[in-house]
Amino acid sequence: MKTLIITGASAGIGLAAAKRFAAAGWAVTNISRRPCPLAGVNHLHGDLAAPDFPDDLHSPLSAALEAADEVVLIHNASRLLSDSATDTPSEQLRTVLEINLVAANSLNRLAIPRMRPGSAILYVGSTLAEKAVPNSYSYVVSKHALVGMMRATCQDLAGRGVHTACICPGFTDTEMLRAHVPAEAMPAVAGMSAYGRLIAPEEIAETLFWAAANPVVNGAVLHANLGQVER
Repeated sequence: MKTLIITGASAGIGLAAAKRFAAAGWAVTNISRRPCPLAGVNHLHGDLAAPDFPDDLHSPLSAALEAADEVVLIHNASRLLSDSATDTPSEQLRTVLEINLVAANSLNRLAIPRMRPGSAILYVGSTLAEKAVPNSYSYVVSKHALVGMMRATCQDLAGRGVHTACICPGFTDTEMLRAHVPAEAMPAVAGMSAYGRLIAPEEIAETLFWAAANPVVNGAVLHANLGQVER
């Protein structure tokens, strides 16, 4: 059995990825607070901001992993706040890091011992994983760190037949983006790609599906941004 374990498949890129893998016959397990609306998905309720969230999921997640011949683990869930280096309380930064970074480590510790050769760990980064913009402080910090985690995972899994990659979407038409960017600014944001439009979540899902099947990208950062226009 081929099994996808994904966080944050209730909407956006996560939901699109769940649909793509399910359409190819994969069993899908989602971990998030909101359930995935896709029929047939095994939903495990988990608050990734809670440090002990893996404790409640250990038994059902272990069962899903051990029943699988091939596992793809996608770290997709994240939080994006409007915050700044000048005024972000450390407790707020800790909460964002818990969701965007530490949760991935917790799931890796549970999943890696049960992942057979041919499996993959994919991290959903961002165009802000290698650059920065104002007022996205905690998100930028966490996504930069996520790239480092992916690269370190690659090195520590050498020889095990499990590959990693970090897919870094550009501006994608998701709830999170629309909550962060005012409607009047959205045309300017769309214009920051060489195609003059936002990316569809399904395009990122297709990139994730491809990366899962191609170990040649082990340790790689893949920029899925339609060509970012630098100004």
